[in-house]
Amino acid sequence: MERRLIKDLTDWQTMRAAFRWQVPGRFNIAEACCDSWARAEPGRTAVIHLDTGGSVRRWRYGDLKEASDRLAAALAARGVASGDRVAILLSQHPAVLISHFAAHKLGAVSLPLFTLFGPDALAYRLSDSSAVAIVTDGSGVEKLAPLAADLPRLKTVFNLDGPSDLGPAFWEDIERTDPIAAPADTAAEDPAVMIYTSGTTGPPKGVLHAHRFLLGHLPSIEVHHEAFPQPGDMGWTPADWAWIGGLMDMAMPCLYYGVPQVCHRFAKFDPAAAYALIRQFSVRNLFLPPTALKLMRAAGAPEDLGIRSIGSGGEALGADLLSWGRDVLGAPINEIYGQTECNLVTASCTGSMEVRPGTIGQAVPGHEVAVIDGAGAVQPAGTLGQIAVRAPDPVIFLRYWNKPEQTAEKFLGDWLLTGDLGTADGDGYITFAGRDDDVISSAGYRIGPSEIENCLTAHADVVMAAAVGAPDPVRGSVVHAFVVLRRGAAPEGLSEILTDRVRTHVSPHVAPRRIEFIDEMPMTATGKIMRRVLRDRFG
Repeated sequence: MERRLIKDLTDWQTMRAAFRWQVPGRFNIAEACCDSWARAEPGRTAVIHLDTGGSVRRWRYGDLKEASDRLAAALAARGVASGDRVAILLSQHPAVLISHFAAHKLGAVSLPLFTLFGPDALAYRLSDSSAVAIVTDGSGVEKLAPLAADLPRLKTVFNLDGPSDLGPAFWEDIERTDPIAAPADTAAEDPAVMIYTSGTTGPPKGVLHAHRFLLGHLPSIEVHHEAFPQPGDMGWTPADWAWIGGLMDMAMPCLYYGVPQVCHRFAKFDPAAAYALIRQFSVRNLFLPPTALKLMRAAGAPEDLGIRSIGSGGEALGADLLSWGRDVLGAPINEIYGQTECNLVTASCTGSMEVRPGTIGQAVPGHEVAVIDGAGAVQPAGTLGQIAVRAPDPVIFLRYWNKPEQTAEKFLGDWLLTGDLGTADGDGYITFAGRDDDVISSAGYRIGPSEIENCLTAHADVVMAAAVGAPDPVRGSVVHAFVVLRRGAAPEGLSEILTDRVRTHVSPHVAPRRIEFIDEMPMTATGKIMRRVLRDRFG
């Protein structure tokens, strides 16, 4: 099936001028990414799963359809209905895709969750979303068991590793369940996916997306992967599918275009193992966070990998890293930009523009991106302002879950405010200058300080805590926590205790790399922590 929105990769401005969105009134992600291919070519390879033991299984579109049809029926039998939230607490695995599709076939909302989340982070997201079902594995069940009593809306827990006190065995249950009679007929505007993102104030926010947001990602996928798809293309990303980068910058687009992809999640990223995987499966198209690229460069690349295209985003890539990709990996590294609320809106594309290192490229065909001032006026070239995306746009989120005021604050007239500062030059290239809020960007993750600070201040010896980003040559930034202790408390040995507390209760990826004890926290007159003053300590 020919599905490319941009038929020919040509001059960037020509592509922008010619592009027109064609968003149908009725649209469903499961239909587009699974069932339509299963009807046309049921034996077509969709996913190649390399498990932790080294075994390989090829999942065909027909396999994904049958499994998701049965899971949809099993969910419905347990009371899951249109609009309900179905959580997915798994690392990269075919069951993740099956669960998304099953939820969408019921008109429900899929809710991906990071497997490294601790009990506090999980409890908040499951309670706030009122999730009614969750698909996980044995380790997930262990985390959920002590939380279940406080989650009255959670009806059942499917366990990939067998039955538990919380619910049935995933594979056995769907095998004995007849497939759903007919999937839901959803509108493109109907809710489909909710991904929690962190901010600077208050708890994490559930970013609710419509089915159409898949379509909003496609122009960038086609251009930054250099006229994607091409015959022989094969995708892979080490990024977890619980985040919008792994899920929507690689997994779902590959399925939409009928491009096979490798499914494998490293417990810890290993550049040598990544190179081996790329060679073993002839991977040609990659989404690699900057940290992964830096580690791969440091490890030394083997020759003749056969990579065709690489997308990367989350931190600025230097000219030397871009040159290394071209000269050593033999493929362009095209920078992409977006956020959970409006992903993949700017990009570089070596095949159709002059790539200018230090920029995040230009607005992708179909998206209008500008640097604006506080009144919503587009700034002159070279003038610092906030990066904003013009609405309506199919990639823009519907709303924050249960947060109408914060949803309204995200918009200024027709502009969605990213919260990021930047400048634009006369040719439309945008340079990211910094964050208008205090979100920490570390190794491709956007980390909000609130959860970290709340966890630290819950310790009996901690009076106040502030988490900021400190410069790091590999990760871009690392979490640096400033802590004020109660009078008489001794700091000796407390750094390790506090770090482990965040790692255990929230998530390892947000645990402070450094903790600094200070006597007094810089505060505004209204009692807010002045994180900017703390960041200034790093020069």
